[in-house]
Amino acid sequence: MTTSAATRFGSGHAVRRIEDDVLLTGHGRYADDFAPANLGRIAFLRSPYPHARIVSMDTSAAKAMPGVAAVYTGADLVAAGLKPMASGVPFPRGDGQPAATPLRHILAHERVRYVGEPMAVVVADTLEQARNAVEAIAFECEDIPHVVDMGEALKPGAPTLCAEAPDNICAEMRHGDAKASDAAFAGAAHVVKLDIHNQRVIALSIEPRSVLGYPDPETGRLTLRLSTQMPTGVRGTVSGLLGIQPEEMRVLVEDVGGGFGMKTGAYAEDAVVAYCAKTLQRPVKWVAERSEEFLNTYHGRDVGTHAELALAADGKILALRVYSDANVGAYATGTGVAIQLLIGPWVQTSVYDIQTIDFRFKAVLTNPASPGAYRGAGRPEAIFIMERLMDEAARQLGLDRVAFRRRNMITPDQMPYKNPMAQVYDTGNFPQVMDKGLALADWNGFAAREAQSKARGKLRGLGLATFLEWTGGNVFEERVTVTVLPSGIIEVYTAVNPMGQGIATTLAQLVVDAFGVPIDKVRIKMGDTDVVNGFGSAGSRSIFTGGSAVRTGAERTIEHAKGLAAQDLEAAPADIVYEAGRFSVKGTDLGVDLFALAGKQADQRIFMDSTSAVSGPTWPNGCHVSEVEIDPATGELEIVAYASVSDVGRVINPMIVRGQLDGGAVQGLGQALGEAVVYDRETGQLITGSLMDYNAPRADLVSVMFKTDMDESTPCKNNPLGVKGVGELGTIGATPCIVNAIADALARAGKPQAASQVQMPVSAARLWEMLSA
Repeated sequence: MTTSAATRFGSGHAVRRIEDDVLLTGHGRYADDFAPANLGRIAFLRSPYPHARIVSMDTSAAKAMPGVAAVYTGADLVAAGLKPMASGVPFPRGDGQPAATPLRHILAHERVRYVGEPMAVVVADTLEQARNAVEAIAFECEDIPHVVDMGEALKPGAPTLCAEAPDNICAEMRHGDAKASDAAFAGAAHVVKLDIHNQRVIALSIEPRSVLGYPDPETGRLTLRLSTQMPTGVRGTVSGLLGIQPEEMRVLVEDVGGGFGMKTGAYAEDAVVAYCAKTLQRPVKWVAERSEEFLNTYHGRDVGTHAELALAADGKILALRVYSDANVGAYATGTGVAIQLLIGPWVQTSVYDIQTIDFRFKAVLTNPASPGAYRGAGRPEAIFIMERLMDEAARQLGLDRVAFRRRNMITPDQMPYKNPMAQVYDTGNFPQVMDKGLALADWNGFAAREAQSKARGKLRGLGLATFLEWTGGNVFEERVTVTVLPSGIIEVYTAVNPMGQGIATTLAQLVVDAFGVPIDKVRIKMGDTDVVNGFGSAGSRSIFTGGSAVRTGAERTIEHAKGLAAQDLEAAPADIVYEAGRFSVKGTDLGVDLFALAGKQADQRIFMDSTSAVSGPTWPNGCHVSEVEIDPATGELEIVAYASVSDVGRVINPMIVRGQLDGGAVQGLGQALGEAVVYDRETGQLITGSLMDYNAPRADLVSVMFKTDMDESTPCKNNPLGVKGVGELGTIGATPCIVNAIADALARAGKPQAASQVQMPVSAARLWEMLSA
């Protein structure tokens, strides 16, 4: 090559995504694209009750229907020895007892606790036959009082979900020093208080959950092909529920049409499909309908908070109080509880130098479906609280918002900085990122733009959010295998997973960095537990953990191959140098091509199995600035400007990073302006159970081009690449930024009380009511 491949295709370059040709031409390989011979189709009977005892269930008519291979109920699976799903909630209740949550069976047994809970499953030759048979199942249930509202669930005498939680509190956590906080508030010159609700939302991935299970007729070994972010985790959970060893199951994942955290871990339906395939010894498949996704996937958010800031006369923050109740649904999960009781609190003080805290968090059981991981997972809730408080404090005290933030920001000379939750920020220059964000947005030119809006009869608001997040999934090790083939291909297998984020391209660029070969020589392979196992993709960890493992594995492969080249060239290993696909002996013209060297090996390959770890999480941070126009006559809102600067450490592919940041921001704007999962309090039914009822963000949500830039001046010190997580950062900053802009517009219109009380989702109707009050 006359030009270095790394210069053209390596890190720092906006290399075109290698995934796109296949996906855009309709040749993607999703779980529902596979249909083995003799495929059985699955349909579920789901509970129409929010809370009830199962009195009886008669499946005889369903079993007798044409094409039906089997019908199983929760009682059948209990009799067959299937284990209930472990909650894994590692937090105590306030009385010191272990966390309390109802026992969950993969099909409801004796009791249902939310609308949509699977009660029975039908396997038939066609999907229509399976659906018809579901309709033929006769069952009788006895209503039990239910509660879907968190506030109602905490009242004395409220309906309860399990005996171990007579107050409906699954678990509680307290962080900080309450006495020190009380003293700080008692001596404060100013106290600012807000009540904030982060409403429940749904992930709404384009591809619904899809699961195909099939046995090996010779060995009996089971294969699951599904849409998930964590193949190894699914294998471990499902094999455990079935009572088999993980090695007796293979999980395959190819293309995934969006995950957003909702596809982390195993669902009850995954285990049911596996059981049916194993028991019937035939392939079976279930693909969720959109209504099933609304009812039964892990939802996100749903946290009610009372928050307070104690401030000195000069605007210095003295202490922070946050008391939150988190709705964890009918069956608490370890992930769902940890997100609110631990992970969110890790970032609650954000980019601000606050050491005195009093945090109290409760996980509350109710009768909707369970929340879990959703893009940001606890960090958006925490940052929303903090940034709403910061703007409200500045407004009440008559302080400039920027100066107030700068007064309280952690400075670069404080790094590494330990926050009051004992989390250590390794690097960051938060004032610099804010300054760049303000400049990109032309913050100082707002007055002229506001005047132009007023001339058109519109209100205009200016929003700001400065923030950070934690990334890592709390698992900092990954394994990769690297294989150099004589055909001229380098294959890299990794346990991180694709879900539309361009991960294969970014990983391939890291391989190019190491090997110096064109990117078309690299094949990134993912999603096969028979080859590589690891944590998977979640918590914005794919590049800083998985990418670091790929780069380290590639470098170890080259070092191993140097020894092979030394033998081939009859030279000392210390005299072997490698560059751009060729080994040579220093000071001579002797050399051997990398791929030719692979062909000379006994097994026709150069192979390296490598496990490596990073030393801790990353702390990406950013500054978002937005402007909105509001029509006071109708409450209609338009986003008229949006700018952001993000510190994501070293940038591997600027195009992909911008796509992640901007896409994440739109997802955050969706929550701020429209999205909300709503249950009817009286009936427990899901009101927003379809795309006709749920206000999902549309293309016209943002009519302006985003201004997006990155600050690479403070690379992360916890991984060899210097990268910081990026997948969730945009979502975390967008929600408070746009709500702060709306609050600013209300305050400028002479509605300061409305500005302090604005809650998401901020619809046109809500805005009109606030402006008309």
